[in-house]
Amino acid sequence: MEGLITFFAELSSLQKLGWIIFCISIFWILEGAYPLAMHNYKKWRHARTNLVLLGTTIIINVLFGLLIAGVFFWLAENQFGLLYLVDLPLWLELLLGIMLLDAIAQYGVHYLLHKVKFMWKFHMVHHSDTEVDVTTGTRHHPGDYIFRELFSLIAIIIGGLPFGFYMVYRILTVLFTYWGHANFHLPEKVDRALHWVFITPNMHKFHHHYERPWTDTNFGNIFSFWDRIMGTLVYDDPKKVQYGLDVLEDEKSNDLAYQLKVPFDNSIKTDY
Repeated sequence: MEGLITFFAELSSLQKLGWIIFCISIFWILEGAYPLAMHNYKKWRHARTNLVLLGTTIIINVLFGLLIAGVFFWLAENQFGLLYLVDLPLWLELLLGIMLLDAIAQYGVHYLLHKVKFMWKFHMVHHSDTEVDVTTGTRHHPGDYIFRELFSLIAIIIGGLPFGFYMVYRILTVLFTYWGHANFHLPEKVDRALHWVFITPNMHKFHHHYERPWTDTNFGNIFSFWDRIMGTLVYDDPKKVQYGLDVLEDEKSNDLAYQLKVPFDNSIKTDY
């Protein structure tokens, strides 16, 4: 187990980028072969906007990593955080660390991105995609992603998490992000069985419905039990879902300039 954690901790930037490309490619192929919804769109044109936003996300992630390198060192030197208060098997500490990050840096911040008006204005860009597919997982306004990184830092400090734990979480969350957004048909029985523990493709699609209340459900990324505990879980027929947002212009879904200005456009209405 120590060797596995060390492996993830020592991943190079090129290997991390390779993992992102691999996950996108696998689900791109799957959604082409077994689509859930038949999108009438130019797939590469749609992907272009989302992949440009992926570029800003990668830059923020690199800068964030450089900024918090000292935090991991300080936590280890001072043995600060919840994991230093217990003596558990390494595999269990890793699992608890991943759960803590998923609860705070995924479910927690995602919930606030929907409930706090100025945060929601940034997160609207993610929901404005009218043809949800694997590349939608990369579609985050830079402001949106900064919020997510700040909550990752909070989880790291609370848990006293080592860098290796954080990197295992990052690899998993990339996988689940593209898995949840991918437009591929997973057999209903398989999806229903998995959704008792994990966020599944069908389950996450309701979160991308164009209007509430479905938009404000299924906030998780890896584990589904946060939504169960908080009463925000919905499961229905994904074919009922209509993508996009009722307060944004659907025809500008792939207009990068429009999307980047959304948080600062006071003429765009919200429900708050």
